[in-house]
Amino acid sequence: MSDQDSESTPTDETAATSGTIVAGEEGEEAPYKMSLVVDIQTAGPCKKHVKVQIPRSDLEHFYEDSVKELVTSAAVPGFRTGHVPRKLVEKRFRKEVGNQVRQRVLMQSLQQLGEDHKLDAINEPDLDIEALVLPDEGDFTYEFDVEVRPEFDLPNYAGLTIKRPMRAITDAEVQSYLENYLAQFGQLVPHDGAAEPGDFVLANLSFESNGKELSRASDQKIRIRPMLRFSDAEIAGFDKLMQGVRPGDHRDANSKISVEASNIEQRGEPVTVHFEITDVQRLRLPELNQEFLSQLEVESEAALRQELRQVLERQLTYEQRQATRVQVLAQITASADWDLPESMVKRQVENALHREILEMQQAGFTDEQIRARQNELLQSQISTTRQALKEHFVLDKIATQEKLEVTPQDKDVEIAFMAMQRGESPRRVRARLEKSGLMENLDAQILERKAVDVVLQKAVFVDVPGEAAKKGDVEAVELSVCGQEVAPAPKPAEAGAK
Repeated sequence: MSDQDSESTPTDETAATSGTIVAGEEGEEAPYKMSLVVDIQTAGPCKKHVKVQIPRSDLEHFYEDSVKELVTSAAVPGFRTGHVPRKLVEKRFRKEVGNQVRQRVLMQSLQQLGEDHKLDAINEPDLDIEALVLPDEGDFTYEFDVEVRPEFDLPNYAGLTIKRPMRAITDAEVQSYLENYLAQFGQLVPHDGAAEPGDFVLANLSFESNGKELSRASDQKIRIRPMLRFSDAEIAGFDKLMQGVRPGDHRDANSKISVEASNIEQRGEPVTVHFEITDVQRLRLPELNQEFLSQLEVESEAALRQELRQVLERQLTYEQRQATRVQVLAQITASADWDLPESMVKRQVENALHREILEMQQAGFTDEQIRARQNELLQSQISTTRQALKEHFVLDKIATQEKLEVTPQDKDVEIAFMAMQRGESPRRVRARLEKSGLMENLDAQILERKAVDVVLQKAVFVDVPGEAAKKGDVEAVELSVCGQEVAPAPKPAEAGAK
């Protein structure tokens, strides 16, 4: 059916105009079949407008069922249960009967609609049930809009040429990661001298654009690194800006608000960030003595370094996978020129962030690295999510074609690995994922990974030199320069982190 086509048919072309009950196996009655007349039309990108007409005969059927049930079960003073006159039941329980009939009519008609018409909906219908009123006479008609999966043909995904970046983990990378790892056990102490890269400043911030103050933030603890990233702007050269500052100093920096910031009016506008330094602190790392190593449950510094090297190996595998995934998705979505509604894209921003964070946690990235990536995504959230949605629909269709499924064992493995990374029990991680509603995201992530694996199994690889590991050059703060609440995104602790 093309975008201009519409569909208007009874749901059962061979049925009579009234509902029917068909005998099932061994004389059992099959579910009542309604004689629906359904009209489906395209209402926009990935959106259908559905109109359902239910004949009077079907309404009468459900009305009779509801009244019969009440006649046999209603408790009315002066009458034994099951002996209440029908007319009294109809009068006394008029509202209850009407609500019950409406509920049953809607539930069964929607179920039958889903069985008879392949809408492939991706969310619940936009339907205000309480506003619907059954007519006293004639047929009942209701209509709604629903978002559906895009219709497209899968490209040929066999034999793709993929460049695979290759490199070895160096001792310098292990040392750098060790310092970052120890930082979570470190202690911030006052520093009397001038600030240097790696130190922390406590600062009051104010944001100004076109002569108007946008927002303020007090007592922000910020580590001095080359890049300072907010949820909707970033400052390059932050380490140079803060070089040598002391309490009482003031610094200003100019930037631009992200073109995809939540505040539409401020997108792309210049912004000046004012810093008032109130304190300078230095991180004191713990000594790698036997007492501290015992707390980490490792026998020696060499054993700790070996464990951290294994974490870096997993991160390298993640980076290689992401690099190959980007190429795979670029090739298989090259022809995905169909539009997606903005409402769908905006609603999926949060899910995209959740899933990215889950993947980074499973690869062993630190909370700081995850926050930096989170803010990077927030600054390009609309375009990033639009592309991610197209990738999801293509991968989901590949998964369907290849008959891929997510098993309970698949989820157990992922949860166990996340628990190991965070030093928690799998039960605790699972409970947090379920409480925060992330289990569905985990399912989708596993299924997409399986689909990518199928494509990679059919691909031709060309090994190329990989880029050196990225240094921890970004300091991310959960703050919007526009004064908006930061776009929904899970903190590491909410997405499975300790």
